[in-house]
Amino acid sequence: MTTENFDTTEEAEIRALVNDRLVAIRLKNVNQLMYGYAPGILSFDVVGPLQYSGPEAIKARMEEWFSTFKGNIGLELSDLSIAAGKDVAFQCGLSHVSGTKIDGGELDMWWRETIGYQKIDGNWIITHQHSSVPFDVKSGKASLDLQP
Repeated sequence: MTTENFDTTEEAEIRALVNDRLVAIRLKNVNQLMYGYAPGILSFDVVGPLQYSGPEAIKARMEEWFSTFKGNIGLELSDLSIAAGKDVAFQCGLSHVSGTKIDGGELDMWWRETIGYQKIDGNWIITHQHSSVPFDVKSGKASLDLQP
């Protein structure tokens, strides 16, 4: 596969999808969020199980996650990089979420994220999503306090 890194048209289309996705998550709008997923989406999330397959699994996961927050969710991206070719693109960077949980606790964490897109019938859709947090090798626990 040959990619044209930062092709202006393709990159602009992906950036628009990234922004739409951010808005949907911040507002906890699962239907708007699901618009961008492929029927065969495969997702590796920061929580178990090891993978989510198909839009129904993603939708259920997001509905469950959204329901744990009071009000809107804070979400920002850092170090966003997009490599876009004619019909395949990748987005990678760091994601930061913050918000108040329904139990009154605060969530404030960073994670790494890579999203793969494919252009089908002229539309970009998400075909793969991989989120991860580093872990401490000695304790075996996630390193949730890291920041860029």
